[in-house]
Amino acid sequence: MVKSFLGQSVQRSSWDQVFAAFWQRYPNPYSKHVLTEDIVHREVTPDQKLLSRRLLTKTNRTPGWAEGLFPANVAHSVYILEDSIVDPQNQTMTTFTWNINHARLMVVEERCVYCVNSDNSGWTEIRREAWVSSSLFGVSRAVQEFGLARFKSNVTKTMKGFEYILAKLQGEAPSKTLVETAKEAKEKAKETALAATEKAKDLASKAATRQQQQQHFV
Repeated sequence: MVKSFLGQSVQRSSWDQVFAAFWQRYPNPYSKHVLTEDIVHREVTPDQKLLSRRLLTKTNRTPGWAEGLFPANVAHSVYILEDSIVDPQNQTMTTFTWNINHARLMVVEERCVYCVNSDNSGWTEIRREAWVSSSLFGVSRAVQEFGLARFKSNVTKTMKGFEYILAKLQGEAPSKTLVETAKEAKEKAKETALAATEKAKDLASKAATRQQQQQHFV
């Protein structure tokens, strides 16, 4: 049995902008799990389509229950192949990705189509499909459930990273990451607490001075 995913989203940017951002999306604050990216093949077909193959290396944080499934000498990094077909004439880009190691444990295959949104030609529609499979006897269902949950989490990071790069390319200030927002809030809280402490000390000092003056006159 294979677990599947089907999703659709819209980027409020033109297809040309999304196409440019696609090739520049690493690194970004949401892709720290992506270690390397290398183009291993690229060609332009006679009908002017761009074909590319990239090799990505990503970290693979393994849940505790799956640690025993990995031999001690096996790297936990995941190598992923990404094939893409760009059709500039029809403004479509189709990508296929799949992992080429740890395939016995789990295989995640994904297909994405980027095309002009039918309701707004200035927006881009992204249709995403994925399939998660495992051949491990006895635990394949648990592995597939875990793989699907992680895939959904990674899709959220992917879209946030995409929006971040698009904002930079369009000259806008990228949205702050949750870590940056939390850090700023923490610093602001410290400043507020320090200011409140200083004000309290000042009020206490003035009160003490006033009390001393009153005692002097008495």
